[in-house]
Amino acid sequence: MRVIGLMSGTSYDAIDAAAADLTIEGDRLVLTPLGLITRGYDEGLRAALAAALPPAATTLAEVCRLDTRIGQAFAAAAAEADRELCDGQAELVASHGQTVYHWVEDGRVHGTLQIGQPAWIAEATGLPVVADFRPRDIAAGGQGAPLVSLVDQMWLRGRPGAPTALNLGGIANITAPDGTAYDTGPANALIDAAVRDLTRERLGCDLDGEMAARGTVDEKLLTELLAEPYYSRPAPKTTGKELFHLPYLRAALSGYEALTPEDVIATLTLLTARTVADAVRSVRASEVIASGGGTPNPTLMAFLRAELGDGIPVRTSDELGLPSAAKEAYAFAVLGFLTAHGLAGTVAESTGARHASVLGSITPGRRGLYLPEAVEVGPVRLVVDGVTR
Repeated sequence: MRVIGLMSGTSYDAIDAAAADLTIEGDRLVLTPLGLITRGYDEGLRAALAAALPPAATTLAEVCRLDTRIGQAFAAAAAEADRELCDGQAELVASHGQTVYHWVEDGRVHGTLQIGQPAWIAEATGLPVVADFRPRDIAAGGQGAPLVSLVDQMWLRGRPGAPTALNLGGIANITAPDGTAYDTGPANALIDAAVRDLTRERLGCDLDGEMAARGTVDEKLLTELLAEPYYSRPAPKTTGKELFHLPYLRAALSGYEALTPEDVIATLTLLTARTVADAVRSVRASEVIASGGGTPNPTLMAFLRAELGDGIPVRTSDELGLPSAAKEAYAFAVLGFLTAHGLAGTVAESTGARHASVLGSITPGRRGLYLPEAVEVGPVRLVVDGVTR
């Protein structure tokens, strides 16, 4: 089955559309990557989205407008991916949507909202669409995140030791072989917010880690940032920009006005590396397989390797056949495939749910809803076609 996975993360800068051919072969799910396209949100849409995100106030009218406009943007990306990557032969679209709110109180997740109306995708492509992946896990008592934990476990199964997957998006998360999976804290969220604020929107991110490389870490500020209670909470746990946002950052920087922008970015970059490394050590990882938007940042990756030392090597998912920029989009293509076949897409131990769940809601395509025959026993390993372990 040819599936297009659509993803826009907590950095809300672009839509990734990854196409994959997925086939069940015994206990294996074989993934043949067909390519990736990335399309940035136009500046007007991105600005409107940023203005509506917590802790800002918004209206239902604006939520409706954003749901429609983001759905249309996702639809255009899906149609292009079908045309350019699948020769018009895609059979299913799996859309994560755009997270705008994750309702967490006292460590418990009560709800979540991803927008990007899937009807626009179904209309533009004619294909059935699996969307709204996270709410079902939350309804079963889980955190609704990180949902890629099942894919990570299937993908890394069979590697020696305790390989641990790491995603460096706006928020960082890990998945260990024993099922432990959680958000470790900010990856790019605070770095990007600081860059935009300190450069008055002239820059959107620390490209190639250049600002952090020129800066000096302020140990006192780092110690205060590390005192954030979230880091000491037990797993499973999840977080987002509901906590790690610009007002949070501005409050943390109060009294540190003398620091240069480069020093602030260096300190925030080490904060990410330190909190990730602490989490990796806690699960006794033997190696780290990293992916996501933070992996091209050489300063962040150098900080992380220094924090972990020689005993825990850090590799990127590219070395295992999944491009780091596309890995989450491919993961949601897999989750959509599992849903279409009636298979659970979660690991209860990872999210804290009462049981594993078949995820998402399905919007029929142009020809109605024709799903493949349900599979009684699902695959336990994910194999990237053409990659030898």
